[in-house]
Amino acid sequence: MTRPARSLVHLALLGLGFVALFAAGGANAQAVATPEGAGTLFGGLKALAEAGGDKGALSLSLQVLLLMSLLTVLPSVVLMMTAFLRIVIVLAILRQALGLQQAPPNQLLVGLALFMTFFVMQPSVSRINAEAVQPWASDSIPAEVAIARTGDVLHGFMMANTRESDLKLFADMAGSGPFATPDEVPMRILMPAFATSELKTAFQIGVLLFLPFLVIDLVVASVLMALGMMMVSPIMIALPFKLMLFVAVDGWSLVMSSLAASFAGG
Repeated sequence: MTRPARSLVHLALLGLGFVALFAAGGANAQAVATPEGAGTLFGGLKALAEAGGDKGALSLSLQVLLLMSLLTVLPSVVLMMTAFLRIVIVLAILRQALGLQQAPPNQLLVGLALFMTFFVMQPSVSRINAEAVQPWASDSIPAEVAIARTGDVLHGFMMANTRESDLKLFADMAGSGPFATPDEVPMRILMPAFATSELKTAFQIGVLLFLPFLVIDLVVASVLMALGMMMVSPIMIALPFKLMLFVAVDGWSLVMSSLAASFAGG
């Protein structure tokens, strides 16, 4: 197998093994580093990787299966375990506050949110590549260690951006805790707590963005009412004023810089 193809297989196995980390239930990122915490799913992946006596020597059909399996879980990982959730919600609320229905279109908002996510997550992605993907691709470390290191990086990012109240809520629901250190929080509790915390933060930022545009809508509606122009839509009259205000204060730069600065431990 050529080195590029082998690297793709390594990436696929790493991604699927990382999914096995969460499928293990109560196991956290540290537990996967030991054979006892690997779980049955990871054991099956390791057996596939060692099939034929040559590590990584998989048939073409197994390569396609692993790569396609990785692609099915990758969107969920990007959506729920990175900065994407907060960014895309804030951008959607901003478009609603401006009174624009289809500008920017959904595809552009999602693309912008993805690029912002890559920017915010660059330190974490660089660590995963340097500490897990590249050493595993060069056979320097076993798969168990690569999976554990990948989980540690994302675990640290999510812990840094999750409220303690949300962690306590899901820990109580699961009957777990209290935890002595952040590293002891398992992924099955951290993931929903992180998503809930991100939703709260996104709506808080959205409210702050909405307020100045709401004031413009109220002023325009009051002026039209005082002039007796009740048949004129306040939304159409207020739209150019809101756009002028947003452009005058360099709104896009302010929103993007504020979003990037709102994350901890990127």
